[in-house]
Amino acid sequence: MSDRSPLAASTSAPAGRQQWLILGVISIAQLMVVLDSTIVNIALPAAQTDLAFDDAQRQWVVTAYSLAFGSLLLIGGRLNDMFGSKLGFLVGLVGFAAASALGGWAPSYEVLIVARAAQGAFGALLAPAALAMLTVTFAASSDRGKAFGIFGAVAGSGAAVGLLLGGTLTEYLSWRWCLYVNVFFAVLAVIGGLRLLPANERESGKMSFDWPGSVLAVAGIFFVVFGFARSETEGWSDPVTLAGLIAGIGLVIGFVVAERLVRHPLLPMNILLDRVRGTSYLVMLIAAIGMFAVFLFVTFYVQQVLGYTPITSGFAFLPMVVAIGVSAQFNGTPAFQNNLGPKIQVGVGALLAAAGMLLFTGFGADSSYLTALLPGLVLSGLGLGCIFAVAMGSSTMGVEAHQAGVASATVNTAQQVGGSIGVALLSSVSASAATDYAASHATAADVMIQAQLAAYDAVFIWSAVFFAAAALVAFVLYPSRRVTAQMAAQNENVAVHM
Repeated sequence: MSDRSPLAASTSAPAGRQQWLILGVISIAQLMVVLDSTIVNIALPAAQTDLAFDDAQRQWVVTAYSLAFGSLLLIGGRLNDMFGSKLGFLVGLVGFAAASALGGWAPSYEVLIVARAAQGAFGALLAPAALAMLTVTFAASSDRGKAFGIFGAVAGSGAAVGLLLGGTLTEYLSWRWCLYVNVFFAVLAVIGGLRLLPANERESGKMSFDWPGSVLAVAGIFFVVFGFARSETEGWSDPVTLAGLIAGIGLVIGFVVAERLVRHPLLPMNILLDRVRGTSYLVMLIAAIGMFAVFLFVTFYVQQVLGYTPITSGFAFLPMVVAIGVSAQFNGTPAFQNNLGPKIQVGVGALLAAAGMLLFTGFGADSSYLTALLPGLVLSGLGLGCIFAVAMGSSTMGVEAHQAGVASATVNTAQQVGGSIGVALLSSVSASAATDYAASHATAADVMIQAQLAAYDAVFIWSAVFFAAAALVAFVLYPSRRVTAQMAAQNENVAVHM
């Protein structure tokens, strides 16, 4: 039992009805964090008019959140392991709510940016705490796969829910309510967390913190995300963009080297080097790059080309939300997991998402929702449900309870960094494709709209390539179904004897 000795007090996983109530509380918090990556997007034009900031400043309303969130996730995971996931969960909720209220009240652009950065910082504490508690709560349960299916559905559909909710609130109330609404989510989750979550499991004895690794991790991820975010507006040849990316990659390499040398690393290498977990992190990174094509560029298409209102745009994504939920639930059942395993589930899911992206290349200037949009939304939703339910569940498989926080933070970091890379890369692809089409069809009467459609085609093709790459990674690197089934059984046995 020496491997688990850092736990001051092990608590057995809650049983029966309490497990599902805890899952409900955790899902509310996860939904709040995930939807905040898109709910503000729809509100941006109204906020820009109200606070009078320019287009160059506008992107930082989104980037401030992603920079703070992505760069601080590993530290958030480590703090959860040190002081307990329940405390991290509650502090994260309260801080996120306070930052959201500040952003909703913001009288100026500067206050809004500070609030968004604070949201990201507290989200970096909250997100790994939620996944870590889910891992421990269902560790010894036969319903583990089902629970991760529900959680994966929330994580996968949260961005689409954000578009729907953001459009509704902006159209009928104010852009400020896209931030205020988080306070209601947080209050519900705090009340449920205080009543339902078991006592903190945290390290005992002298707690250590990896300061060198923390500085390298935060700085490395910050500069990587910053470099990709800046490339979206300034281009890849911009000296600051290149300097940020080079510095970020160098710092990340330094972080990996440092983690192999320090006694108590921020990210123990056994977390990454496990074949199932490592593959899950890589899959989530690659899939997140492709996933943002759906939420970002399909939204652009329906609003800028088809003329949908914000609320209609949100409702357009409902079939995808349903498809993600159904797929995640089926892929979380023991029957699917025992008979297929993550190799097949994630691989096929990624191929379905790739096929959905290719269907979007049929967009026209006056396409029908039923024929051009709906099939791709449903197919990509089914694929994303597979990926999120299985890859997220596998990302913490086999970890000790005192490492659940950092394992959870790692998969969240992979998703966040992948999303940042995706937005920047695909925006660059879109701009280049539009410019090339306009240059070669300068005399065409409808050159502008056709250039837009050419840009979307290029984005969706590249997105399909990324999903195909995720499928290849899953098929090649995940071990066989028999091996993963044995790991799951061992994981249950470890949890039972905590």
